Amino acid sequence: MQQPHAKPKPRLGFWQIWNLSFGFLGIQFGFALQNANVSRIFETLGARPEEIPILWLAAPVTGLIVQPIIGFMSDRTWHPFWGRRRPFFLIGAVLASMALVVMPNSAVLWVAAGTLWMMDASINISMEPFRAFVGDMLPEEQTTRGFAMQSFFIGIGAVVASMLPYLLSNVLGVENTAPEGEVPPSVKWSFYLGALAFLLAVAWTVFTTKEYPPEEDEPKPGEEPLEIRYSPRFYALVGISLLALAGVLAFVFHQRGYKQELYVLSGILGLFGLAYAVSSIWMSRGLYRNGFVQIVRDFQNMPRTMIDLAFVQFFSWFALFAMWIYTTSAVTLHVFGSNDPSSKAYNEGADWVGVCFAVYNGVAAAVALLLPELAKRTSRRFTHMLALMCGGLGLVSMYFVRDPNILLLSMVGVGIAWASILSIPYAMLAGCLPGNKMGYYMGIFNFFIVIPQIVAASLLGFMVERWFAGSTVHALIAGGVCMGIAGLLTLRVHDRADVRLPI
Repeated sequence: MQQPHAKPKPRLGFWQIWNLSFGFLGIQFGFALQNANVSRIFETLGARPEEIPILWLAAPVTGLIVQPIIGFMSDRTWHPFWGRRRPFFLIGAVLASMALVVMPNSAVLWVAAGTLWMMDASINISMEPFRAFVGDMLPEEQTTRGFAMQSFFIGIGAVVASMLPYLLSNVLGVENTAPEGEVPPSVKWSFYLGALAFLLAVAWTVFTTKEYPPEEDEPKPGEEPLEIRYSPRFYALVGISLLALAGVLAFVFHQRGYKQELYVLSGILGLFGLAYAVSSIWMSRGLYRNGFVQIVRDFQNMPRTMIDLAFVQFFSWFALFAMWIYTTSAVTLHVFGSNDPSSKAYNEGADWVGVCFAVYNGVAAAVALLLPELAKRTSRRFTHMLALMCGGLGLVSMYFVRDPNILLLSMVGVGIAWASILSIPYAMLAGCLPGNKMGYYMGIFNFFIVIPQIVAASLLGFMVERWFAGSTVHALIAGGVCMGIAGLLTLRVHDRADVRLPI
């Protein structure tokens, strides 16, 4: 399936790879502030713990919709100065920076939830083309190093961003408490600084990196030879089946009186069923090159490596989403002994969560630079499996910890896994994708990041209430088990290089 450029892409030097990856430093400022503080903001504005997962659905749902569209559009974009991916970097950075300023100033819960949708959509506009950017700019033998460099900047950005409320409060004396219903000043100023960092870091990559122009003999997206593997009838059958299954699940949830977030699962199945059904109608009319149809067809016709990685990604990101949603409530109650957002103990615990997140991201930044060497000496599959096992053990160990300082050891394991999750799967994937559809397929690959997050947001509230008797720390144990499963599934991934490539 690989369609190499007519001219081999040149190997890039260290500082060239540095520059093309530097924008991820800013992108991670946005994500880290979101991950470490949004649950805190929601609880401050009156959200109950069981309501938080449904509020967090903004992030995966916007990713599910935005990333394939942006990938599809960026593959078809070219400007002599701005290039293919860089216009999207800059537009997303401007919009995300605006949302970061608005988020901590939300007066009521529904405004904060709406701003999260806007913020995550904007971050996705910048982030998705960055994944394709590495595949565009680097030869295959350097992709592991390129994605590892992205992981390094993600780690550095997240360390600083996660620590900002703690540093502002404990070093600069900015107040970390506020009247009931108000976000503390330390959190507000963290978001303001994050907005500035996001914009400046992305601008650095935009103005220091020049993209390769399309090769004259390279097939343009949508103009390559048309390969039809399945008939419109097949797509219609799949669509009808998924719609029927969605209806059955919704009926069962209604009959048993389950909470509203579970309906999201049937909604996602229905969305995919509708996509297949609409595609079958257009294909029956010969409209195979319609953009919507191409997204559905390429989802159906994924390379084997992408299918193998889908299962790994599902369990990995389910675990991560459990951690992002519930670490604040688990640590503040399980370790600091308070679930009252206006109390000093709660806010100290919430600040410590920022420190914990900074530690796992700092570990990820350091480990990211070692992953290419370990992959070279063993394989990418073994490297990723080992890292995920460390992450699983780290999450499970949090149940047994009562000393805040010991939590930092748990975060070391999570950081090792995080470094690998952000680099190794993308390195394995990039080698099996056609060059003229790199953004398009990276967007589709994002399905296997956001779908498990949607499932987690739909199920975790139910699990915490019905299975764990309200104990959110048990959600972290469930995440650790899922990460271990992901590690075992990595061993069955078909890595085309397998993997001993020079770095």
